[in-house]
Amino acid sequence: MKAFFLFTFLFLFLLVDAQKDSFYLFKPNLVFDGEVMHNDWVVLVKGNTIEQAGSMSFKLPSNTRIIDLKGATLLPGLIEGHSHLFLHPYNEVSWNDQVLKESRAERTARAVNHARTTIMAGFTTVRDLGTEGALYDDAGLKKAIEKGIIPGPRMIIATRAIVAKGSYAPRSENPEVELPQGAAEVGGKEELEKEVRTQISKGADLIKIYADYRWGKNGESAPTFTTEELAAAVAIARSSGRQVVVHATTKEGMRRSIAAGVATIEHGDEGTEEIFKLMKEKNIALCPTLAAGDALAQYGGWKKGIEPEPLRINAKKKTFQSALHAGVTICMGGDVGVYAHGDNAREMEMMVDYGMKPIEVLRSATSANASIFGYENMIGRIKKGLLADLIAVEGDPSQNIKNIRSIRLVMKNGIIYKNP
Repeated sequence: MKAFFLFTFLFLFLLVDAQKDSFYLFKPNLVFDGEVMHNDWVVLVKGNTIEQAGSMSFKLPSNTRIIDLKGATLLPGLIEGHSHLFLHPYNEVSWNDQVLKESRAERTARAVNHARTTIMAGFTTVRDLGTEGALYDDAGLKKAIEKGIIPGPRMIIATRAIVAKGSYAPRSENPEVELPQGAAEVGGKEELEKEVRTQISKGADLIKIYADYRWGKNGESAPTFTTEELAAAVAIARSSGRQVVVHATTKEGMRRSIAAGVATIEHGDEGTEEIFKLMKEKNIALCPTLAAGDALAQYGGWKKGIEPEPLRINAKKKTFQSALHAGVTICMGGDVGVYAHGDNAREMEMMVDYGMKPIEVLRSATSANASIFGYENMIGRIKKGLLADLIAVEGDPSQNIKNIRSIRLVMKNGIIYKNP
């Protein structure tokens, strides 16, 4: 047994050591560099870094492995902007039952599978916006991926997310019964400030706050924090180099969040021309999560493509188009977990269906997301010196976004997860 473990350790050591000096030359038909498409480029990778990208005007090292990607487009690894790896589709098990009835061990086991499925779909980075009742287990999952224990995407994590006391869920009809919550509850500015610091200490890369939720008198969505409270959270997070992102569906929740200086607004269902103009002025991005609403409507019985669009779907489409018209920066993020992990491209397809050009959607899922999240010096582009997060797909996804699903190659941090 000792000999087995020694052999395994030596094998992994030699593999990692060899990778430091390994060279790969990728020769696709097209290269999308995160901004524009090129038809005469090759890409050279050394170890975990992009060594060269451009026309073949450099000398190849003698030990270079050449990978021919004829008929394919090479792109930066895709970045999912709104994920919940600890959730699975609500038509399998409701959100309430996942939070209340599934053990954290089960939820972590599912998250491991979700991480594997995600990276094999070409998404090499995810911004995971809350464990929804699984406490800080995303920090452990992130570390396991970084150590190479399990395959998965690079994770940008929010840990628990923060909600106002009494506003979130699960809820009991008996006021004497307190149920476990899907996020950290706070009551007022001091508790909010303390919770921001707590989540940072537990490994949060960003702070996620629910700026509104369905806690109105009749169950309608209403703001949960004041502008002053949100601004206090932003100030603390910013001093540590972190962003605050908010769940906000109401106009007033969005307005307060904009005034507080958040980085992104998730959902934005009731955004108006006025609100989107403010977002544009303040350089606040919108993560519209089109696919989540689409999935929920179908879970509720809507037969897409057969029946007329529900009012909520039609309103969401108009809101998204209003944001586009205002020039708001769009984050590609679908709230995956509401629907199946690995089906992340569903959001990209809907963005095209709702009015974006495929090339704009590709930018949104690569360079734009990297810049929005503050990772532009690491990922999101095919550029000398950045990390070797690369995927290859059949055909040209800038002409047909559905080609983004035809994955031929996945490389993250210089390691190949799917061979062409």
